[in-house]
Amino acid sequence: MLRWHGLDAVPADWGRSAVTIGVFDGVHRGHRAVIERMVAEARPAGLRPVVVTFDPHPLEVVRPGAHPELLSTLEHRLDLLAQLGVAATLVLPFTTEFSQLSAEEFVRLVLVDTLHAGQVSVGNNFRFGHKAAGTVAQLGLLGADYGFDVIGLDLVPSVGGTEPVSSTAIRAAVTAGDMAAATAGLGRPHRVEGRVVEGDRRGRDLGFPTANLAPTEHAAIPADGVYAGWLVEAGEPLPAAISIGTNPTFDGTERRVEAYVLDRDDLDLYGRQVAFDFAERLRETVRFDSVESLIEQMTADVGRARRLVGDQSTPS
Repeated sequence: MLRWHGLDAVPADWGRSAVTIGVFDGVHRGHRAVIERMVAEARPAGLRPVVVTFDPHPLEVVRPGAHPELLSTLEHRLDLLAQLGVAATLVLPFTTEFSQLSAEEFVRLVLVDTLHAGQVSVGNNFRFGHKAAGTVAQLGLLGADYGFDVIGLDLVPSVGGTEPVSSTAIRAAVTAGDMAAATAGLGRPHRVEGRVVEGDRRGRDLGFPTANLAPTEHAAIPADGVYAGWLVEAGEPLPAAISIGTNPTFDGTERRVEAYVLDRDDLDLYGRQVAFDFAERLRETVRFDSVESLIEQMTADVGRARRLVGDQSTPS
């Protein structure tokens, strides 16, 4: 998959495209349904499927400080999109100037002049242009004027529910520590990425050496607690018990995200970029009366994590 950053990166001789547009944070089940439909429609029509997405999140520009917690880094988002059979992804820098484009200006600049769209597929709740004034109906009228077809798709319902899958609902599940709901919406475990940094090194003294993660900016961090999951390093998923919280037993004040890779004390991960994938919440974070009680509980947590993820590989 080609990865273009900015309109100028698109080759001048790029042919006709089938296009879908969105932030696609998390590339969840609903996003994938739209993209897969776009890809399926593109090939018979002789069009090359292209995803248009934005960075940073538009809300950070439109309402500074209101940036939502992100379900995926840009790089992970692009990796997930690459798995869906698209020919290219165009990442548009979302600036104040860009946010001022009217719906028609956006269509003309991005879809017509740059990508030569022959077909555009979007969810039926799609909005675009200055102040999100553009609707799917307006996009259809503009398509008739500029020579591309518009496919408006119904939203994918949540598993076992009537509400559509949405990044907002998945963020709420992550915030609540409901990893089953988050996984159902995403179609895979929720991931938090970052760099391994120095911690207190207390885990090694307790018999459970941990990798302390400095998450990427605006990452959606699950609720405090202990989780079964995986530490993913260089593409290799390692079963792990993951702790989020302030270490109240030791009167900690700084919130930490750290993982103990099951049965491994030989890993040197300091300074490396890794990911934590969350399978299931095991318990809340609590304060223990003694270090011995904490170690006893940690041993039980590791046992439960081993039963849940010890023989599994995490989806990407």
